[in-house]
Amino acid sequence: MTTRFNRRPAWLALAALLGCTAARAEGVIYKCVDAAGHTEFTDVYRGSYCKVLEGTGAITTPPARRAQAGPPRASAPSPADFPRVDGAEQRARDADRRAILTDELNSEMQKLADLRKEFNNGEPERLGGERNYAKYQERVAQLRDDISRSEKNIDALKREIANIK
Repeated sequence: MTTRFNRRPAWLALAALLGCTAARAEGVIYKCVDAAGHTEFTDVYRGSYCKVLEGTGAITTPPARRAQAGPPRASAPSPADFPRVDGAEQRARDADRRAILTDELNSEMQKLADLRKEFNNGEPERLGGERNYAKYQERVAQLRDDISRSEKNIDALKREIANIK
């Protein structure tokens, strides 16, 4: 890869070339200045008028992190003044959370039942303002999307309830 720059700052050329070389992750960079004074940065040795740039050489990428075998490391200890919650308080909070999520689950299940009833197995009744068939199809598609979203919400709520200790 050879890049030639005329009348441009050398640092700009170097930055561009280093960016390209870093992407390739290999090689030595040479700065070549010919008899006419043209500067060329390249990874190909062009002869005695080329010098190796300092600090360049084989560019390596850091090794990939590997998953640690064995038990997970303990998290950092919390500060001494961090508020603590006793077991009874936490159980009360969990019970409140379970009750709230159960109420949400029940209302979402009722909403799903109503949507399915209105959807009528893909053939809902036409409304008075739906003389245009395209409007009817749009409403059917919206009902289908609403049913799908409601089913996903129910699944998510059931997972959250199952995660409560």
